[in-house]
Amino acid sequence: MAKLQEHLFTLLQDPRVAKLMQEPKVQQLVVKAFRFRGRVERGFEQRVQRVADALNLATQRDLRSLRRKIRHLEEELRKAEERFTEAEDTREAPAHN
Repeated sequence: MAKLQEHLFTLLQDPRVAKLMQEPKVQQLVVKAFRFRGRVERGFEQRVQRVADALNLATQRDLRSLRRKIRHLEEELRKAEERFTEAEDTREAPAHN
């Protein structure tokens, strides 16, 4: 994929290609191609998700969600520990008379 992007970048620097890209019909075609690619990718991802669900497998999306939940729980635990430490410090502090 990186090689393809490199090649595309090289092509876009060519003045002939730059001139071609200024044509409205070419621009419309490029936009349609990107939209089509997006639809194909979404359809593929949906099918993968259905198969993964049917086989009870975790997907990248599931793992990202799990990581977010773990980060959130770690943050909540950290805050709870801070509150506990503050409460202990308050309780242990000698009364000033």
